Amino acid sequence: MATVWEAVRHMSFLPSLVLLSLCIRSPAAGAHCRRTAGAQPLLPQAWSRVMSPRSGPRTRGTQRRTAVMCVAWVRVMRLRTHIQAACLFNALCSEVSVKEISITHHVKEGSEKADPQQFELRKVLGQGSFGKVFLVRKTTGPDAGQLYAMKVLKKATLKVRDRVRTKMERDILVEVNHPFIVKLHYAFQTEGKLYLILDFLRGGDLFTRLSKEVMFTEEDVKFYLAELALALDHLHGLGIIYRDLKPENILLDEDGHIKLTDFGLSKESIDHENKAYSFCGTVEYMAPEVVNRRGHTYSADWWSYGVLMFEMLTGTLPFQGKDRKETMTMILKAKLGMPQFLSSEAQSLLRSLFKRNPSNRLGAGADGVEEIKRHPFYVTIDWNKLFRREIHPPFKPASGRPDDTFYFDPEFTAKTPKDSPGVPPSANANQLFRGFSFVAISSEEESQPLQTLHLVFNDAYEVKEDIGVGSYSICRRCIQKSTGMEYAVKIINKAKRDPTEEVEILLRYGQHPNIITLKDVYDDGRSVYLVTELLKGGELLDKILRQKFFSEREASAVLYTITKTVEYLHTQGVVHRDLKPSNILYVDESGNPESIRICDFGFAKQLRAENGLLMTPCYTANFVAPEVLKKQGYDAACDIWSLGVLLYTMLTGFTPFANGPEDTPEEILARIGSGKFSLAGGYWSSVSLEAKDLVSKMLHVDPHQRLTAAQVLKHPWILHRDHLPKYQLNRQDAPHLVKGAMAATYSALNRNVPPMLEPVGCSILAQRRGVKKLTSTAL
Repeated sequence: MATVWEAVRHMSFLPSLVLLSLCIRSPAAGAHCRRTAGAQPLLPQAWSRVMSPRSGPRTRGTQRRTAVMCVAWVRVMRLRTHIQAACLFNALCSEVSVKEISITHHVKEGSEKADPQQFELRKVLGQGSFGKVFLVRKTTGPDAGQLYAMKVLKKATLKVRDRVRTKMERDILVEVNHPFIVKLHYAFQTEGKLYLILDFLRGGDLFTRLSKEVMFTEEDVKFYLAELALALDHLHGLGIIYRDLKPENILLDEDGHIKLTDFGLSKESIDHENKAYSFCGTVEYMAPEVVNRRGHTYSADWWSYGVLMFEMLTGTLPFQGKDRKETMTMILKAKLGMPQFLSSEAQSLLRSLFKRNPSNRLGAGADGVEEIKRHPFYVTIDWNKLFRREIHPPFKPASGRPDDTFYFDPEFTAKTPKDSPGVPPSANANQLFRGFSFVAISSEEESQPLQTLHLVFNDAYEVKEDIGVGSYSICRRCIQKSTGMEYAVKIINKAKRDPTEEVEILLRYGQHPNIITLKDVYDDGRSVYLVTELLKGGELLDKILRQKFFSEREASAVLYTITKTVEYLHTQGVVHRDLKPSNILYVDESGNPESIRICDFGFAKQLRAENGLLMTPCYTANFVAPEVLKKQGYDAACDIWSLGVLLYTMLTGFTPFANGPEDTPEEILARIGSGKFSLAGGYWSSVSLEAKDLVSKMLHVDPHQRLTAAQVLKHPWILHRDHLPKYQLNRQDAPHLVKGAMAATYSALNRNVPPMLEPVGCSILAQRRGVKKLTSTAL
């Protein structure tokens, strides 16, 4: 028999399994085991899990688990000591066993158990191989009208390990109550499906935001990581290792605070004396001790925490090879390339987290998370205020209607929500999910009913004539049926352009007196409807060119109002990028500068990178800065260039780079690219030197030498506008030529085919990571 065991120690996976299966009932095998173990108390306990006869019928599940245990034994027999073998084998068996956890129902008096009929399907938020996540509205009970996210899993498609994960996720969510962890409100099952009713977090996940931003500033990262540290510490205090930390599993609530979700790979009932041995998680985020399967504890989460920090700061993963095997090798052996643009505090924290010896890793010591809190990187964080959610997040998701899903992948939200019947699973699956149902104790207290109706745009508004037509959208006048009030609606084709950024900016900054006000937002899957105030005064330039008497004092007042608004946007990290005259209108016929509104934020961008540069060029007619034409990165100086062109036209009655509609596209583009223009002779003879000086500095070809919005407001021509001359400017009186010159320039640049909107998976970040969203693994 000893010869058999020696052979097994050196055999590959399948032959060793066959040989052990032949010996599994052999008394001699058990005797050899006991003789080999000697006085060690742990080995017989481990061996008995394989060798002891089972009573009752052997199901496919029990056969599979027995086989896995045998393979586990083959692996541990190679260890040098029997104590090591017994400890590892016991741990492996504890993770393989499908042991049901006893659960009691948590139902508050007056609350009711839930079922699928109580939830109205609104939209699809996500979809996987095992089921879907829906946006739903509760239709009955004390929380009627409340929006939730409903996770639906098909029992029949779940493998044994997936069923265990789902049960584990439900158990953990029942136990956990923390401001930065998603809350479970209901859990129930039908014959074929499992249902988890969770918080609806309309800010989407961190992966989607990171895909758009590429990377975050250190201040942003500090905030997210600090909240995440508190969430992980809470889990560790409950004996739970999270084990699947990645941007996809971190959601943002309506205020911008994080919520940790997806506990399917978490491990319960771990203390510092025990380890878990499962190979699970997302490979790129796995700690070395998880990769080499030598056992891991809470410190594995702090390694993943470091990977997440590195990715948010740089837009790349610290260890990623061309395939799974190379990635694992890099995690175990590769030297970390530390970006030098990171602060010394950030680099220090990363080095402290990327310790391959888990006992040396920050957060793994006796003080736990306190070690991380004390690190200089977090010196500005007030941890008590952070826990009480008193620190304002760096990014607050904009929201109009309560069921807006702008931060979710349109690949899913465009689908028709439908919960198809589930095929009944095996009897063993039903046995496993006994006690799955749950009603949150605080559900009645915390839920605030939302009296919302599922309306489509045409139910609420009557559409009238066209106001304007663009490449991606059409603008029409409309009347609200309930009030008779007039509004404008911008209808955006989602297949041609993603309106998310525009909606965010308007919802967040539309309260400014000189920015168009967004009244409502509708999304029918194919188009987004932006309902705004109706601007009846017409375009700024049209009104000025038609005005018979126009002075420098009036021009200065107009420029002051527009620049003041642009300065506000720039201080908020927003650039408009399309400040052509047709996007600056009057709200009424008064012509007062106070009635000016900046509109059409379709090309606007919220800047997040510390260098302030935008990464994608945007072409707009006669108001394009030369560095945009050269496809270089550009910043808020583009807006100042556009305002310089507007000022030039207001003062002289013609544009700086196009003489009329007969100009060829090549001529116009060449003039824009060179940045050459004239401020002498002709219509400039009546313009003051201060005005010429301001125009030249706003149209400077070098964006670094161009004035900022704040500097424009401090220019003497703006500061002393009350003392500017009131006499009539000597302007070209040919509005049709100006319009023709503008149209010629638009035609020259609009010949470029606009890029088609692609899914998030086509983003640079997603391509760099190889997949749309990195998938988790569990063995």
